[in-house]
Amino acid sequence: MSQLLDLILLVDDDETTNFVNNRLLSRMNIAREIKIAKNGQEAIDYLKDCEAQKQICPDLIFLDIKMPVMDGFSFLETYEAAGLGKNNQVIIMMLTSSASFYDLERLKNYKFVKQHISKALTEGDIKEILQQYFANQSNN
Repeated sequence: MSQLLDLILLVDDDETTNFVNNRLLSRMNIAREIKIAKNGQEAIDYLKDCEAQKQICPDLIFLDIKMPVMDGFSFLETYEAAGLGKNNQVIIMMLTSSASFYDLERLKNYKFVKQHISKALTEGDIKEILQQYFANQSNN
């Protein structure tokens, strides 16, 4: 598969999950670069830097719900309040190992969150995301 995306951001406090997801995404060769943030605050800081310095911002963010420092919902609230992602169409996928019905209902409040995916990512998950959200992008 050829690279479709410039940058994928993995936001998760679990090093094993980050390692597994990074390895899968790298093996599938769908992005020029993969960055990892260990919590929501780290991700917000990174995204603010991207926009301020006119750097390449992520095309796709995989966001864990339960993290220390700043969890996924706090990230989403801060992301929306700060107006991040307005200049580019970032696709956000929520990743979790145990989403409650309450969490899934709450996610519906965020229009930029496209879907919820159970950890860990699979090749099928990635192919489905690419087909659904990035099919019209040309191969490089």
